[in-house]
Amino acid sequence: MEISYKQLLPNITTLIFDVDGVLTNGIVTIMPDGEMIRNMNIKDGYALKSAVNAGFNVCIISGGTNEGVRTRLANLGIKDIYLGAHDKIKQYNELVEKYNLQPENVLYMGDDVPDFPVMKLVGMPCCPNDAAREIQQVSKYISDKKGGEGCVRDVIEQIMRVQGKWNGNFDAKYD
Repeated sequence: MEISYKQLLPNITTLIFDVDGVLTNGIVTIMPDGEMIRNMNIKDGYALKSAVNAGFNVCIISGGTNEGVRTRLANLGIKDIYLGAHDKIKQYNELVEKYNLQPENVLYMGDDVPDFPVMKLVGMPCCPNDAAREIQQVSKYISDKKGGEGCVRDVIEQIMRVQGKWNGNFDAKYD
């Protein structure tokens, strides 16, 4: 019998997220100079900052290369940001070694086929509700939120509530 995803939440110490389609809605606006503009949900940002402050390893593995994305995420306190990652297994393995991770301690939220190889390795693969079918099939949790519309906040808040780390005073400190 398959266990409920809620039974996996107490063991999570590391949160890994894709960017496009997870932290964004997957739509890019292409400017005349070729720069691609993305939108991120501020509630997702608050949850990421709260997770960092609570001591979770929060990591980003993205195929995108936009330095504005790196700046935004670094300002939230995220230290492990891998952009231009086309073989996400390589970056995942670096994180496993760096933090001595076990699969049952890792959540990975992705939305499309490039995320699939890593999602098969982690204890809690999850996705937004508008993820590709293959990703939904491998996920143990599918958020009721779409990418860029609060799916990251959804899963972080659930984990932190189960672990007693969601701060009702909402005092995430921004550096």
